[in-house]
Amino acid sequence: MGLFKKVRDVVVVVVLLLIPFFFLRANLVRVEERSGLDELLLQISAPVQYAARHAAGGVSSVVQEYLWLVDVKRNNDQLVDENARLRRRLRQLTEVSAENRRLRRLMEVRETIQPPGFTAEVVAKEVSPFFRVMRVRLDRGDLDGIQAGMPVVSPNGLVGQVRRVWGRYSDVLLTVDRSSAVDVVVKRSGARGMLRGTGESNRYACRVEYLERGHDVKKGDLLVTSGMGARFPEGLAVGRVARVDRKEFGLYQEVEVTPVVGFSELDEVLVLRHESRRLPAD
Repeated sequence: MGLFKKVRDVVVVVVLLLIPFFFLRANLVRVEERSGLDELLLQISAPVQYAARHAAGGVSSVVQEYLWLVDVKRNNDQLVDENARLRRRLRQLTEVSAENRRLRRLMEVRETIQPPGFTAEVVAKEVSPFFRVMRVRLDRGDLDGIQAGMPVVSPNGLVGQVRRVWGRYSDVLLTVDRSSAVDVVVKRSGARGMLRGTGESNRYACRVEYLERGHDVKKGDLLVTSGMGARFPEGLAVGRVARVDRKEFGLYQEVEVTPVVGFSELDEVLVLRHESRRLPAD
């Protein structure tokens, strides 16, 4: 029984080796030399070769498509990374450009004032529950020659005055603070009054006191510093009239003012010396 099994295995191996040999010989022999067996083997192998060729072609197509997709994904990843890098660069350039514009405008203001003041950067902001900036802190203090009471301006106009100084820092009292008072005039008509902050936490607003009922003031008028009292240089923009209410009785009219400075947008300011004054326009 064992010998029969060994002989059977040898015969199977030989047959399995000869079958491919005969199929290969039938495909390689010249047409005029083919025998009947060769023709039979070709007829048998033709469907198998056709199926194998199409299967190989399908596999090759899938592989090529897969490799193409891998390459496309790699290119897409590179493009995404490059796009993100360019966007970051664009944001940086936009921020630098905006900062340069702010500093250039601040320098233009500095050139209109004599003697020039100190440039300072806003390093902290005290914010109300309504996200209104109530006070700002600067990166300059008494070590830089800053003193309490010095005016603080931005390219848009008057921010306020230095309230407290210590070491390398100083706090600024904004024009909208309840304890702020600035002598102002209506630029169009010359009407004069005292601008005081309302101190409201939900909006930026001021009011003008001691503005007589007969004085010419209209909604939209620009208010500037009068220069009286030598605390603030003359001609600094402070705010625009938002509402005028002339009572039937009384000496003064009620005037509400919106500041020209966007306190939430402050980044750099100019701190003026006490003796600073605006240079006359050419």
